[in-house]
Amino acid sequence: MRTFDYARVQSPAQAVGSHGAPGQPAYLAGGTTLLDLVKLDVMQPDRLVDINHLALKQVEPLADGRVRIGALVSNTDLARHPLIRQHYAVLSQAILAGASTQLRNKATTGGNIMQRVRCNYFRDGVSPCNKRQPGSGCAAIGGHNRSVHAVLGTSEHCIATHPSDMCVAMLAIGAQVTVQGPQGIGEIPFADFHLLPGNTPWLEHALKPHELITHVTLDAPLANSRSAYLKLRDRDSYQFALASSAVIVVMDGQRVKDARVAMGGVGTKPWRALEAERALIGQQAGIELFTQAGERAMQGARAYEHNAFKIPLGQQVVTRNLRDLTA
Repeated sequence: MRTFDYARVQSPAQAVGSHGAPGQPAYLAGGTTLLDLVKLDVMQPDRLVDINHLALKQVEPLADGRVRIGALVSNTDLARHPLIRQHYAVLSQAILAGASTQLRNKATTGGNIMQRVRCNYFRDGVSPCNKRQPGSGCAAIGGHNRSVHAVLGTSEHCIATHPSDMCVAMLAIGAQVTVQGPQGIGEIPFADFHLLPGNTPWLEHALKPHELITHVTLDAPLANSRSAYLKLRDRDSYQFALASSAVIVVMDGQRVKDARVAMGGVGTKPWRALEAERALIGQQAGIELFTQAGERAMQGARAYEHNAFKIPLGQQVVTRNLRDLTA
């Protein structure tokens, strides 16, 4: 591990201003991903800016029905918060499906959104990886690409999945990411925050240089909705999704009045299944409809040597979630 400077800040403005120092800096919150990657020499910051003392640890209801979450709210506190458990069950379930209790106690909302991919070729420090070393190639495409590699949103330059469970639920709910930078405060729609790899897989998010996430504001919950997160994986704990779905539905008798469907484990970013939603809305609920929605959710999927099973698995995780929610 390389040497680096360390600074502790007391306000978002001070944090953003501290990036004026020479070298490549990184913000430090829970550190559950950052410190691992620094130890592996995959990330090489010259300066760690400790933001743990910022006043960004509140979950607050807003007058318009939305909920604002500070970037330093821990995953545990967010999943257990009464507002989240009552109005956003899918988010609480998604967070509790991820990592371990110890990691959730340290991991933060902002850090979860910003976490890096779990591709072994990215993390080993020696294999060709366009995220770690632009232009070097993607070892995963011709290598072992079973569990943490995508079938949706891939490119010839990268096929790694985004690992977050929390982000899948937030994408289904709808949210705004508030950021503070040298030019002031701005907002990024959550659906636009994570980027497809395309020709620039090293660009993973829409943050501009030196910007800091300060809050995430969830859209007001859909009236009379029910929601759930379903995660399919190799084992029941401490495992990344092979395929997952966050589903929100509003029923009018036996008819689907409204629906939100997002997926994890199958895409290079948290994946909104808009075609599945269109197939559902206004239709009579039933297994045939849910099967059709699952198929629509995986439209355009491209399998690689070891992960072709993710296409039917992705269809299944949507179909089963819809079936159980409307039973």
